[in-house]
Amino acid sequence: MNSIKKIGFIGVGNMGNPMAANLLKGGFDVTVFDARAETAAAFVAQHGGKVAASPADVARGADAVVTMLPNDKIVRAVMLDAGGAASAMSKGAVLIDMGTCDPTGTQQTAAALEKLGLNMLDAPVMGGVVFAKDATLDIMAGGSAELVALCTPVLKAMGRAVTHCGATGSAHAMKALANYVNACALINAIEALTIGKKFGLDVNMMAEGLATMCAGRNHPIGKKVIPQILTHKYATGMALGFIAKDVRIAVDVAHAIGAAAPLGETVSELWNAAAEKIGAGVDQTEIVRYWEDATGVKL
Repeated sequence: MNSIKKIGFIGVGNMGNPMAANLLKGGFDVTVFDARAETAAAFVAQHGGKVAASPADVARGADAVVTMLPNDKIVRAVMLDAGGAASAMSKGAVLIDMGTCDPTGTQQTAAALEKLGLNMLDAPVMGGVVFAKDATLDIMAGGSAELVALCTPVLKAMGRAVTHCGATGSAHAMKALANYVNACALINAIEALTIGKKFGLDVNMMAEGLATMCAGRNHPIGKKVIPQILTHKYATGMALGFIAKDVRIAVDVAHAIGAAAPLGETVSELWNAAAEKIGAGVDQTEIVRYWEDATGVKL
């Protein structure tokens, strides 16, 4: 297949609707299917395209089937159950799964599709409905370089950037890990703000101060992980024991004023354990060794 022109799109809900609409704007021939027939009909009434009556119907004659569904089990059912999309796809056609799914399930689905002569690319997105509407989603892609190249024009019709993460399942793994980091950071910020307010600090002052001190160029990914940990320099100039002490002070403040700090307590325990195992005098970035020893993975 030299290019993808005809697309079957499964799942035109809050995110899928604007994504499929942008494919139409990009000149692709789009047929849609949704578990709720009225949702698919409303999409066509608003944007154009065609409605399919079943997963097999939406895939018939399509160069690619795009799914925007809640999880890998639903994707697998829609593709591989009796009357599923895979039953009507031509050899060499591709499934582009753009939901946030379990990468292990994705690999299993890809293996089943491969036996049928079909390809699979996992291509989850970062960004919400607003970004889906204006086609500025950041899209990750998992699959061979050739498959990513084939699907890139499709993905670029829905997003501003495509990052090839590696083999099949790698993009879904990367998406979950990115959301994990973001979820931890959100709880971290909320916990700090609530402790600070209970202590008597102004919330707006704290938010602005934390943005200056903890975000942007001071964010640990940009300031510590990339320049210090991944290069194995471990030379920020701050001892691991001092960070452990500072975290302990923050948790002690929370305890003294009766503020909840479940994340802080766990983080303090981890820094203290690392200081005990690795040494309080080593650079703070050498805390990575605590995880490397535990997992057998060297960064």
